[in-house]
Amino acid sequence: MKQDGEVDALVRQRIRGLRVARGWSLDELAARSFLSPSTLSRIETGHRRIALDQLTPIARALGTTLDQLVESGTDDDVVIRPHRDEERGVTTWLLTRHGAPAGMTVAKLRVTRPAPAELRVHPGRDWFTVLSGTVVLRLGERTILVRTGEAAEFSTMVPHAFGAHGGPAEILCILDHEGERSHLGPQRPPAGTG
Repeated sequence: MKQDGEVDALVRQRIRGLRVARGWSLDELAARSFLSPSTLSRIETGHRRIALDQLTPIARALGTTLDQLVESGTDDDVVIRPHRDEERGVTTWLLTRHGAPAGMTVAKLRVTRPAPAELRVHPGRDWFTVLSGTVVLRLGERTILVRTGEAAEFSTMVPHAFGAHGGPAEILCILDHEGERSHLGPQRPPAGTG
């Protein structure tokens, strides 16, 4: 756990960084957050303590949340390692960390198995783009080849399955909670582990 001074410094750095990234002067942020430019300057430089009643309008003006401004800056392991599931013929790189916004999961999959015979359904929608190779998508009665650079999006209430066609394929997919359970399996690998 970071000490209060370290968190304070991190919050100040984030405020200034977000302001500068938007190309805003202190005056512009002041107008948007209803604080004076001198107050903001002292907050950014550490010459004034940050009060909650100041942090809330600053976060709102910068298009972020209090949680994002004060969250820990310790991403101890930023490397995402693959999780291999030989039985299912899928290697997964889980690109979202636990607690990602909106309950969505982003994952890169390397698929070596053919499309399973059993078609499955679950609530929601699936979206994927093929990074390399070709994916065969079985969607209801249709069989669709999705090639490198192409994407597919469909209702997951339509019976479906996908697999590699003519060799391994890599896809980037966005899954809701039900899609995560169905496509990544019950043994979701923890972020940053292999």
